[in-house]
Formats: sequence, C-alpha cells, structure tokens
Amino acid sequence: MTLPKPVVLLAAIAPVAVFIVLAIALAFGLSNDPAALPSVLVGKPAPTFALGPVRENDTGFSTADITGKVAVINIFGSWCSACRLEHPTLMDLAARGVKIHGIDWKDDPADGAAWLARFGDPYARVGDDQTGRLALDLGVSGAPETFIIDKTGRIRYKLVGPITPERWRDEMAPLIAQLEAGQ
Repeated sequence: MTLPKPVVLLAAIAPVAVFIVLAIALAFGLSNDPAALPSVLVGKPAPTFALGPVRENDTGFSTADITGKVAVINIFGSWCSACRLEHPTLMDLAARGVKIHGIDWKDDPADGAAWLARFGDPYARVGDDQTGRLALDLGVSGAPETFIIDKTGRIRYKLVGPITPERWRDEMAPLIAQLEAGQ
C-alpha cells in the first residue's frame, strides 16, 4: 500500500520542524541570565515598612531611614549558604564606604545578630523580617536578593542571588551613580 504524497511529505518535514523549534527554544534559554529575573515592582514605589531591630541596642530599619536617598537593600538570613558566599563582597563594599541596609529574612533576630557578629556587619541599618511580610511585598523569592531604591522611593533594580564584584562594578555602581546624579 502506498501512502498519499502529502502524508509522505509531512512525515519528512515534521522531524525537521520539531528540531528547528527545539533549537530556537534552547538558544533563547541559553541567552538568558537566570539571576536577571524580571520584577514587576521595578519602577514602582517600594513598600512602606518599619522593621524591628536585629542587633542589640539598635532601632531597626524603616522607610524613614532611606527617604530621599538612593538605597541599597540586601535580603539575607543566617540560614542562607549563598549569603555566606556574598558576605565578603558586602564587607568590602562597606569598607569602601558603600552604605548597605540589611533585612534579616525569616530568621530569629538573635540568630541574625549572632551571624553578623561572627562574620562581620556591613549594614548601616538592619531590620528583622521574621514573618517574611516585607520580603513578600518586595517579591523576594529567596536569599540573597538586593534592591536599589531611588531618591523618590521607587525600586530601580533587583538582583536575585549574590552580589559579585563584577555585578557591582558593571551594573549596580553605575546605576547608583546615575541615580545619585539625579538621572
């Protein structure tokens, strides 16, 4: 029995078409940076917050601490292994005068304070988000994550994953310089 010509032609073309679709999908997937997750909040106002303290004899961290300023806010936790990898970069930035604020996410404040005492404290202000409410409002999916907030209180940048010296130099520092200059 002989198959009609359209069926034979379709049988010959189908594998090639499937291969082309898969190749395009693979190329698209490999060209995307997994740390550059889009955030629907970029360009929108940061949520208003007032967090309790993590460090002993501290006042915590609130929106009032960053109002009218460009702010770098880093989400961390004592339980977070990637935060430990990022921490030397944060310490280096703080030593160079970069003002970083921290949010201790889903952590007991005593554990967060002990972690900072053990590894060093790069934060100008640090607040306790033990319930995870602020992180949820910011769209945090894991730690570490870092946000840059402009002088008007809008989220201008979100980094999922650790800050690396290269990311700081190539992406974050230039953006902060632009925002500080009012651009």
